[in-house]
Amino acid sequence: MFMPTTDPSRYFRLAVTRQRELRTRLSIASFIALTAWFLAPSIWPVAWLIAVFVTQLIDAKLFFPLRQTEDFKPSSRLSTILMASVTVNVSVYASLAIYLWFSGGSAGMVFGMVMLAGGMLHVSVHMHDVRAFVIASIIPYALYFLGLPILQAILSREPLDLLIAVGGVLYMTHLGVTIRQGSQSTKALKDANELARAAAERANIANSAKSDFLATISHEIRTPMNAVISAGQSLNRTQLDPTQRDQVEMLLDSGGILVALLNDILDFSKIEAGKMELIPASVDVPERLKAMQRIWSERAEQAGSSLRLTIDDSVPSALHLDPLRFQQIVFNLVSNAVKFTQDGYIDVRARWSASENMLEIEVEDTGCGIPADRLGAIFELFEQADARTTRRYGGTGLGLAISRRLAELMGGNLVARSDVGLGSCFIARMPCSLAEVVETANPSEAPTGSIAGLSILVAEDHPVNRKIIGHVLEPFGALVSFAENGALAVEHCRTNRFDVILMDMQMPVMDGLEASRQIIAEKLAPATPIIALTANVLDVHREAWAQVGAAGFVSKPIEHNLLITTILHCVQAARQDSPEMAD
Repeated sequence: MFMPTTDPSRYFRLAVTRQRELRTRLSIASFIALTAWFLAPSIWPVAWLIAVFVTQLIDAKLFFPLRQTEDFKPSSRLSTILMASVTVNVSVYASLAIYLWFSGGSAGMVFGMVMLAGGMLHVSVHMHDVRAFVIASIIPYALYFLGLPILQAILSREPLDLLIAVGGVLYMTHLGVTIRQGSQSTKALKDANELARAAAERANIANSAKSDFLATISHEIRTPMNAVISAGQSLNRTQLDPTQRDQVEMLLDSGGILVALLNDILDFSKIEAGKMELIPASVDVPERLKAMQRIWSERAEQAGSSLRLTIDDSVPSALHLDPLRFQQIVFNLVSNAVKFTQDGYIDVRARWSASENMLEIEVEDTGCGIPADRLGAIFELFEQADARTTRRYGGTGLGLAISRRLAELMGGNLVARSDVGLGSCFIARMPCSLAEVVETANPSEAPTGSIAGLSILVAEDHPVNRKIIGHVLEPFGALVSFAENGALAVEHCRTNRFDVILMDMQMPVMDGLEASRQIIAEKLAPATPIIALTANVLDVHREAWAQVGAAGFVSKPIEHNLLITTILHCVQAARQDSPEMAD
C-alpha cells in the first residue's frame, strides 16, 4: 500500500517532522480533552491529557539521535524501541475515543470516530517514508476504529451497528489508495528533483568546461596571432614599396579582425555565464564620443559615407558608468553602421534625460536597411539579417548581440528600427548618474622619453614570442634579457638589476604568477615594476596579476605602442616612488 524509499535520510525527515509537529499535537490534544470534558465531565479527560504529554515528551527524547544527522541509520534495537514508542504514543493518544464512545453519547461517538479517522490520515501522510513506523502507527488507530463499533454491536446485540465497522473498512481502503497515490506522486516529484539537480550539475560542469575551453583556446590562438601581428607591425616600420606595404596592412587588418572576434566570443561567454562585471567610473562622455568620431571618420570616408556627431547641450561632461562597456557599445553600433553604409551618412546623436538619469545614444545610417521580419534576429548570437551578409560585408553577428546584453546589464536597453533601402537607427539607453568632473591626466605625468637604455627582463617560454618581443624592443635601444621560465627569471633577479620585468603567465618549471610572488616576497627587485605580458586575458587572470602586485597588464597579441607606453608608465611611476632607481 505504501511506497517506502531507500533514502537513508528518511529517518532524519521522520524525526524532524515529529519534532516540528510536537507542539501542534499537544495543542490538538488539549482541545480534544476540553471537548471530551464538555461532552462527559470527569477526571478522565484530564488524566488522558497528562498521559499524552508524558508519552509525547518521552517519544521526542527517544527520536533525538535521528534528528542530529541526515545519514544516521538506527540500529535494530533502536528501531524496535522507536516503533514501540510510536505504538504506545498512538495507543494513548487514540484511547480517549473509548471514553467518548461509551460516555459521550451520540456526539461523543461521532467525535471519537472523527478523531481516529483524522489521526490515521495524519500519520499516513507524515510517516509514509518509513513503512515499519507507519504500520506501527496505523495498527492502534485501526483497532480502535474498527473494534469500537464491533464491540458496540456485541454488547448491544444490534447487528446494524456493524455497519459502522463496514464504513470504517471503506474509509481505510480509500485512505490506503489515497496515500499510495500520494506516495507515488511524492516519489515521482523526488525523482524529478533528483533529475533536475543532476541536470543542473551537468550544466554547471559543462559551463565550467566551456569556460576552461575558451580560456585555453584564447591562449592558444593569441600565441600564434601574437607572432603574426607583431611581425606585421615590425615589417610596417621598415622600408617597403607600395605593394608590400599594402600587403602588410591587409595582414594587420585581418589579424585585428581575428583578435576582435576572439574578444567578442570571450565577452559573450562571460555575459552568458553571469561573470561580466561592470566597473563604473567618472566618464567624460562628450570627449569619448569625439574620440570615437576621430577614429571612425576615416573608415567611414573610405566606405563613401560621412560620420557626423551631435552632442546635445544636456549631456553632462561627467557621468558615472562603465567606460569600457560604454565605448564597446558605441563602437559596435558605429562599426555596424560604417559596414552597411557605402554611400550616404552616419549620424551619432547623444542626449541626456536628467529626470530619468538616462543617457541615450542614437546611431542612424542611410545604409541598406533590415527587413521587418529579420529585425528581431539581428540581436541573436551569430545572427545577421541575411545569410549573404557575412559573405558580402564580413562579421559574425556578435557585435549587436553583445551590445544589447551589455546595455541590459547596465540596466538599459538597445532597440532598432529600419526600412529596407533607406537605412537603420539603433538607440542605446543606459541609466547612469551624474559624476564629479573627470580628472584629466597631467601632461607632466604622461610617459615621456624612450625605452632606450632600459634593462628589460623578459620571462617567456615560447621561442617565437621571445624573438618577436626582441624585434619590438631592441630597435628602440632597450637592453633585453630572456628567461625561458619563471624559475630562471627569479635567478636572473638574484644576480642582475633590471628596470622592468615582462612576465608571461603560463610557463614550465615555474609559472609567471609564482615567479612574481617570489621576486616580490624576497625583494629581489624591490623598485622594478613587473608587467604581465600574457595571452591569458580573462578577468580572473587580470585579478590574479593584480593580487600578485603586477604594475601593468598587456595582452597578446602585443600592440607595440601600447607595450612601450605601458613600460614607460610603469618605469616612470616606479622612479617617482623610488628616486634611487633613477640613479
